[in-house]
Amino acid sequence: MDFGAQVLAAGGVRFRVWAPGARQAELVLEPGGAQTMQALADGWHEAVVPEAGAGTRYRYRFDGGMPVPDPASRSNPDDVHGASAVVDSAAYAWQDAAWRGRPWHEAVVYELHVGAFTPEGTFAAAAERLAELAALGVTAIELMPLADTPGGRNWGYDGVLLFAPESSFGTPDDLRALVDRAHGLGLMVLIDVVYNHFGPDGNYLHGYCPEFFNPAHQTPWGAAINYDGAHHLAVRAFFVANARYWIEEFHADGLRLDAVHQIRDDSAQPIVEEIAQALAQQGRQRRLHLVLENERNQAQRLRPTGLATAQWNDDLHNAAHVLLTGETDGYYADYAQAPAELLGRALAEGYVYQGQLSPHLGVARGEPSGALPPTAFVSFLQNHDQVGNRAMGERLDRLVDARKLDALYACLLLAPHVPMLFMGEEFAASTPFLFFCDFEGGLAEAVRQGRRAEFQRFAAFADEAARARIPDPNAEATFAQSKLRWAERETSPHRERLALVGRLLALRHEHLVPRLAGAPHGGRSRGSGGFVHVVWPLAGGAAWELQANLQDQVAEAPVPAGQRIYSTHAQAHLPPWSVRVTLHPA
Repeated sequence: MDFGAQVLAAGGVRFRVWAPGARQAELVLEPGGAQTMQALADGWHEAVVPEAGAGTRYRYRFDGGMPVPDPASRSNPDDVHGASAVVDSAAYAWQDAAWRGRPWHEAVVYELHVGAFTPEGTFAAAAERLAELAALGVTAIELMPLADTPGGRNWGYDGVLLFAPESSFGTPDDLRALVDRAHGLGLMVLIDVVYNHFGPDGNYLHGYCPEFFNPAHQTPWGAAINYDGAHHLAVRAFFVANARYWIEEFHADGLRLDAVHQIRDDSAQPIVEEIAQALAQQGRQRRLHLVLENERNQAQRLRPTGLATAQWNDDLHNAAHVLLTGETDGYYADYAQAPAELLGRALAEGYVYQGQLSPHLGVARGEPSGALPPTAFVSFLQNHDQVGNRAMGERLDRLVDARKLDALYACLLLAPHVPMLFMGEEFAASTPFLFFCDFEGGLAEAVRQGRRAEFQRFAAFADEAARARIPDPNAEATFAQSKLRWAERETSPHRERLALVGRLLALRHEHLVPRLAGAPHGGRSRGSGGFVHVVWPLAGGAAWELQANLQDQVAEAPVPAGQRIYSTHAQAHLPPWSVRVTLHPA
């Protein structure tokens, strides 16, 4: 890797940093003092230190300014404002030599935040829980962003040192051990990465390397990352190297790219495509996957026409949420009319919005998606955003009758899409998932007040006293409330949900997964009103049929011929909130 500190095979460490506007760059060893780095072409600066090695602490200083951490630091043990530490990436003894990944059609994804997943909040503690997920039927874990953030608690989307795993979770080798353990259990590991902005605290690039940003493009976080302006080649190389880094040095099985619609890039080849191509080259040795979050619903970016494996299917979530809760505030307004029919469309074709006008946004969005295979969509009823962006962080089980949720879980886990669960969802966790961070001073106050002002337009929080009850994101108690209570799995009603999810996943792996590889395209939605009826073609000429009565009245539905896979009721008709799934062999 061109960026950062590299332990050399012959001994010593090579330090490299890109700062084209700096007249002088110094390497500051702690201890050891400062030495001038050699200026190379195209804005690079380099120093080779024979006596340095793994664990050496260092910073950079530019033009006599304050010492700053390495923007490509592989480890910052004392948080984002402290010195960087050299890491020997080849020292870990991997045990997964036989691992070649898993095909995407086998994926059942489990999203988790390392800090809130266990009481300890560490990589090591998370590794100890993986066997339970594998036994449930999960085949992939998706780690919320790991790039180091300021303080000891953060969702991860405020990362500033993109190569340094969050120091409060443990060491880089602790993360490697977590991945190693996952592979030993047959679990893929996906890592969420953020390439549309840096966090607001601890990013020193603005001070000594403004070339990293392009003020011609503005984002909600300020000047955009420079993917297409002057000096953009080195910036693009930085992010491509970061994507490859998680795959190569941590053996990750893929990445989830956060909010690619917020990346500003007018290049002939967008940075997302360049990253996808880099992963495709690495994927020649083992199966790798790239998942997008993309509000624009661009079907062209997904396989087989594009390079990405799949996209988070927010449309399905939003339709299901409106159906279950009746909430129509904000972007849920786009799904207020006939939500069950929109859910049927999302199940059949992936996107709900395929080019029509979004009333919430006031513009058309999306592209036709029915020709894509169903596994091009990662579908879910809950995720970190949809839970944590609520003022009180409530999960659906606090808002919806369990009978209704059980029906929706059957639709989710027995549909040909790739299903995703958010941590704790499998046992109806009672703990909220709140928005939390660990900023200080004026930034902490701005985030606190901004969070409360965000909900002022909602009727429930129009009153100032009501807004004052919204938990302070910076309070340690807010983070503590968000941690899972694993003992709940053994008590009612949590064990009943866990048993249901396990049963549904067992049916999925036995009957659906073997027929998903090669499923040609999406299905057809035949239902109306609160009756959802979808038929999908599967590999080898088979078909998969879902009938779901998602309303409070009985639905008359003919019993299909074929093999009954799942049914909540034995009757020919479908009682309220009941589901029937049938396999039609070739």
